[in-house]
Amino acid sequence: MIIDDEILEHIAYLSRLEFKGDEKIAIKADLEKIIGFMGKLNEINTDQVEPLIFMSNEQNRLRDDIPAVSISHFEALKNAPKKDSDYFRIPKVLDK
Repeated sequence: MIIDDEILEHIAYLSRLEFKGDEKIAIKADLEKIIGFMGKLNEINTDQVEPLIFMSNEQNRLRDDIPAVSISHFEALKNAPKKDSDYFRIPKVLDK
């Protein structure tokens, strides 16, 4: 597949990127190589290959979800640079 300027501009727009000059030429060449490699994969005979659903036979071993107090309110505020009774104090970030 040939990557023309229109396709490249569309991909750049969707990915919110901007390519100029030599970058544009390099990206076009890289995309053509990637698509060419995918075409090579289509040439491989996969009739006897089962679809891969999982990467391994291992199963997730999850811990039980038991609620527990890990840090007290006092300990959480203990090392705060600024605090106001029960809350962290931070610089104002939004204007009115």
